[in-house]
Amino acid sequence: MKPSVYPANPNFSSGPCTKRPNWSPNVLVDALVGRSHRSALAKQRIQEVLDRSRALLNIPNDYQVAITPASDTGAFEMALWSMLGPKGVDVLAWESFGEGWVTDIVTQLMLHDVNVLRANYGFLPDLGKVEFSRDVVFTWNGTTSGACLPNGDWIPDSRTGLTFCDATSAAFAMSLPWEKLDIVTYSWQKVLGGEAQHGVLVLGPRAVERLTGYQPSWPLPKLFRMAKNGEMIDGFFSGDTINTPSMLCVEDVLDSLRWAEGIGGGPALISRSQSNLAMINDWLNDCTWASFLVDDPAIRSSTSVCLRINDPWFESLSIKDQRGAMKAMCKLLENEGAAKDINGYRDAPPGLRIWAGSTVEATDLQLLFPWLDWAFHEIQSGCT
Repeated sequence: MKPSVYPANPNFSSGPCTKRPNWSPNVLVDALVGRSHRSALAKQRIQEVLDRSRALLNIPNDYQVAITPASDTGAFEMALWSMLGPKGVDVLAWESFGEGWVTDIVTQLMLHDVNVLRANYGFLPDLGKVEFSRDVVFTWNGTTSGACLPNGDWIPDSRTGLTFCDATSAAFAMSLPWEKLDIVTYSWQKVLGGEAQHGVLVLGPRAVERLTGYQPSWPLPKLFRMAKNGEMIDGFFSGDTINTPSMLCVEDVLDSLRWAEGIGGGPALISRSQSNLAMINDWLNDCTWASFLVDDPAIRSSTSVCLRINDPWFESLSIKDQRGAMKAMCKLLENEGAAKDINGYRDAPPGLRIWAGSTVEATDLQLLFPWLDWAFHEIQSGCT
């Protein structure tokens, strides 16, 4: 039967992600709009973002933190273009964003000593084959596949290459082993539910040494330049930004960070996402038509939860018709106001993708499940 109770917040998009509970535009009333981002008060606000982020993520004191343009993509591109080159590169890809970094490294930077370790959607590459005398590039969480790294135990402390970690859908919802990570990037728009366009770049001491002691052979756009004449550019890692940030976005993410502190900080954020994943797992235990795309619970993401459809009717369809059925199902849910933006990523196997990060309320997830059951059977009955 068609459910009668709706999620209070039907936004389950995997990016940009839903705002923190009880958010409203009123949190932006003190934003320094119309003020220079170089003014003392604006720089104070930007520095507050960096300080609160460092505390929530337990970033070591000797790691540098900066705000970058162009979201996580911009932050990671800055790292790749500025620091790759002096060593061979191992790059891991098990979903579309990892494949994007492969393309950048091979096609755009045109590095020749590149070893690509791949895995299909729902799996991880063989981590035992990674060579840590080389630089290593990877995502922590596969946003489009739902497969994430279980821990950092596969990364040795004795490595001589740098580790480049795109952590955009992991930071704040998963514990990151900083001693294993030399370069980390993320965006505000994922687990924090912040507004888009701004990224964060975190550099460990070994990365700073590379940045200041190595000059790439290719030209660096102005937006990528973090060092000059063997020294870090003054101020970039202490509240200055390469280009003009949105003070509305700064105010918005400060609200998210303060909310996170108020509910118990980093451990509470992780717990909320893990609890959401457990709820989805409980529902799937009784579901007859869907399952996790990732079979192994040890590598199953708690934020970007990807589902496959294992109903015999659905499996008998062509890939094109499967995608059409998922599109129709998601459209039905959106029209009902029950769930928005949950179709699987275009490059992933046909299925659903549900954001279960820390800003998602458990009550909304619980109310979503009957709607998913209803919508699937509506689509199935309309096609058979």
